[in-house]
Amino acid sequence: MSTLSKSNRRVSYFYDGNRISGTTRTGKTPQRATFRQMTRFHTDEYIHFLERVTPLNVEELSQQQTRFNVGEDCPIFEGLFEFCSISAGGSIDAANKLTSGESDIAINWSGGLHHAKRFEASGFCYVNDIVLAILELLRYHQRVLYVDIDIHHGDGVEEAFYSTDRVLTCSFHKFGQFFPGTGDVSDIGIGKGKHYAVNFPLKDGMDDENYRDVFRPVVKHIIEWYRPGAIVLQCGADSLAGDRLGCFNLSMKGHAACVDFVKDFNIPLLVVGGGGYTIRNVARAWTYETGLLLGEALNEDLPYNNYLEYYGPHFKLEVPANNMENMNTSSYLNDMKAKVFENLRCIPFAPSVQMHQVPYNDDSDESDNDDDPDIRISQRQRNARVVPENELSDSDDEGGRRNDRNYNVANGNGKNGEFTTRKFRTTGKTLYNETDSRGGSSSRPSKIASGQGRGKSTRSTLITDDVLNTTVTRNVPADTPSIMAPSRSSSRPPADIIQEEQAATVPPENPTNHPETPQIRSENDTANVENETDAMDVDTIEAEQVVKTEEV
Repeated sequence: MSTLSKSNRRVSYFYDGNRISGTTRTGKTPQRATFRQMTRFHTDEYIHFLERVTPLNVEELSQQQTRFNVGEDCPIFEGLFEFCSISAGGSIDAANKLTSGESDIAINWSGGLHHAKRFEASGFCYVNDIVLAILELLRYHQRVLYVDIDIHHGDGVEEAFYSTDRVLTCSFHKFGQFFPGTGDVSDIGIGKGKHYAVNFPLKDGMDDENYRDVFRPVVKHIIEWYRPGAIVLQCGADSLAGDRLGCFNLSMKGHAACVDFVKDFNIPLLVVGGGGYTIRNVARAWTYETGLLLGEALNEDLPYNNYLEYYGPHFKLEVPANNMENMNTSSYLNDMKAKVFENLRCIPFAPSVQMHQVPYNDDSDESDNDDDPDIRISQRQRNARVVPENELSDSDDEGGRRNDRNYNVANGNGKNGEFTTRKFRTTGKTLYNETDSRGGSSSRPSKIASGQGRGKSTRSTLITDDVLNTTVTRNVPADTPSIMAPSRSSSRPPADIIQEEQAATVPPENPTNHPETPQIRSENDTANVENETDAMDVDTIEAEQVVKTEEV
C-alpha cells in the first residue's frame, strides 16, 4: 500500500444531490438517470414496470412481479424508481467525468448494483448502473476492465459482456452453495468474448494475506496484457469480517489495499459501492477508501457526530479481522491461480477495435441547457449555431442568391474599390452608413422580395456618411417611391429640405400650410418630424439596396 501523501489526481465524488471535486464541494448536481439512459441496457417493459409499481398497486401487478423477479429478495418500496435513477445517474455521470478528462478518479458509493439483469431484478439490485457506466466508457475507450471484490459473484455485469472482448470482467467471490451460484473458474465467456471473463472462486474465511497474494498478481497480469483504457472497481463491503451475510475475514485495510493497488496504475478509475450488510462497517470502509483515493490520511478516532453511538464501543475508524478459520488452503489458491493464468494466455495482447467516430452524447448538460435562457451557453455551442455562407443552397422562393458576394466576383460583377453598404443605423437625428471597400457586393445574405424592380430605368442617389466622410452612389429605379425624390401625391416635405433645415438649425419661416402636413409649432414638434423622417430614410435606403441586388 502506498503512503497517504496528498494526491495530485483529480477526484470526483458523487452522492445524491451534489458532487465533490477533490476536497472542495461544488454546487453542480449530477443528473439522475432517465428512462432513455436506463433502456440502453434494460428492456423498455422492465423499466416501465419499475416506474409505475408502488406498494399500493403491487397486487394489481402480481403477474409482472413474477415476470421481472420482483418481490422476494428485491422488494417493492416507495420511491423505488427514484432510488434506481439516483444510483444509475451517479455512475453514468461519473463515467462522463472520466471520458471528458475532467477527473482521473470518480467515486459513486451508491452504485455497484452488479446483480441486475437486462430484463429482471436480482439480489437487491434493480438497475445495473455498472453496465450503464461501462457503456458510456466504451464510447471513448477501446477496452474497459471490470474488477469485483464483493463477496458475491458479479453475474449481472459478466452476463452483459459475456460475448465481447471489449470488456474483461474479473471477480473474486465466494463460490459453492452461495448466491448467486455462478462464477466458477471454468466460466470464461463465449464467442468473441471467450477467455474475457475471469472468475476466481474462493471459500469461507479468506483473510488479508491470502487475498493479497491472489488479487495482485491476477489483476497486474490482466492490466499489463489487456491494456484497458479505463477500470471500473466494484468495492462491495460484504467481504469484510463480521458482515451479516458475508463469510470472508478481510479487515478494512485489507479491503482498501485492493483499491490502492488498482489506483497506482494511473488509469482512469471509476469506483462504485455494492453489497454490505453491517452498516457501521460499510461506512467505515468506504470513508477510509475515499480518503485513500484522495491521498488524505484520516484520523483513526471518529469525530463527534449524530450517529457516533453506532460506532461504539471503540469509536475507531477500523474493521479488524476476527479468528475465523480460513478454508482456502495454499494448494487450492495456487491451483486456481494456475487455471486463471492458463485462460489468460489464450487472449491476444491488447485486442484492437475498429476505428469509429465517437457518438454524440444526447444526454449531455449542454444539450439540456440549449433552450434555458438563464444558463449561459458555451462558445462551442455558439459556434455550432453559425451557418457558413456557402452552407445553404440558392433558393428561388427567397428571390435571390445567398452567396451574392462570391457569385458577383466570379461573374465579374464585383469591382475593386466599390463601396458596399454593410449596415445602417440611426443615432439621434443623423443617419449613418457603415461601409467597406472590399470588392463585390455585400457578403451578408439579403431577404429579397421576389419579382421587384426587374427591367426598370434607374436614377442616381447620393448618400452621405457623416462618420467616414464618404459618398455612396446608388442606382435605383426611377419610378420607385422615395422620400429622397417624393412623388406628386406625397403630402410630406422632401427629405433633402428637412436635412438642410437640420444643418442650419433654423426652423422654416413660412411652413407650407396643407391639411395633411403637420404644423411645426415648437422644438418638440420639430424633433418629432425629424425622427419620423429618419425612420422613413432607413426604410427607403433598405428598399433601394433590395432593388439593386435584384438587378444584379
